Amino acid sequence: MLPLILLFAAEIVFTDVNKLTVEGRAWTDLAAPFDRLPASAQKTVRPAVWSLSRHSAGMVVRFRSDATTLSARWTVTNENLAMPHMPATGVSGLDLYVRVGSKWRWLANGRPTAKMNTMTVSGLASDTVRDYLLYLPLYNGVSSVEIGVPEGSKLEKQPSPGKPIVFYGTSIIHGACASRPGMALPAILGRRLERATVNLGFSGNGKLEPELARLMGEIDAAAYIVDCLPNCSAAEVAERTGPFVRELRKHRPHTPIVLVEDRTYANAHSLPAVAKRNADNRAALRKVFDELTW
Repeated sequence: MLPLILLFAAEIVFTDVNKLTVEGRAWTDLAAPFDRLPASAQKTVRPAVWSLSRHSAGMVVRFRSDATTLSARWTVTNENLAMPHMPATGVSGLDLYVRVGSKWRWLANGRPTAKMNTMTVSGLASDTVRDYLLYLPLYNGVSSVEIGVPEGSKLEKQPSPGKPIVFYGTSIIHGACASRPGMALPAILGRRLERATVNLGFSGNGKLEPELARLMGEIDAAAYIVDCLPNCSAAEVAERTGPFVRELRKHRPHTPIVLVEDRTYANAHSLPAVAKRNADNRAALRKVFDELTW
């Protein structure tokens, strides 16, 4: 009689990502663990900015593992998983990258179907330790995120690569309308430059407000990227840019500040008013920049 052999899959052990490295959180005094602004900011920023700051945009878990199977489970705070112009994978999903040689390569994404979700990647090569980046949702908050590996596999915290680049701006910085979190502009640049990033994009609310300059000044950054023109008129650009930069410079006198000009909208070729808005915004920013250059 042949012996009966039973094969059992190894138990998956989950770890709260707060025990690993979570980049994109510039403060520790948070009202909730994946907020983008400190709890104190609720009293100083407009309600719309505070509400958007509860989204986990730009946050990424950096870790290392030799597991042949990786799982993640996450719970979002808003049951509206998608928007009419942006899929659930970008609004509420996770996005996993792995380092292959010297480059970060996309591996898998978590596709949400409810507030509580799980994703699994199996079939990874054995006896290989790999570095990973797990991006969190762009336009939803999360109350918990866990990474799971088979019992006995390694799951190690990895350090952040130096001071972060801080991005402040509009929905474009926030992540609209990326199909998945790793394709937001700050995430792409973070991988290319091998830098941690902080995403302070607030959809429709990149208004060059001094309270945001003061908050940004609390972050010890490698550089500050200010990309607010799509949410401002030329008059607002002329009025607000100088005070914003001076306020930020007061707190960080030596850190580079990059002012991003307005892009030309894709339909500007047929809409003269749109083309004029883009040109006027650029001209207003250039004038302020020339005045700020000592």
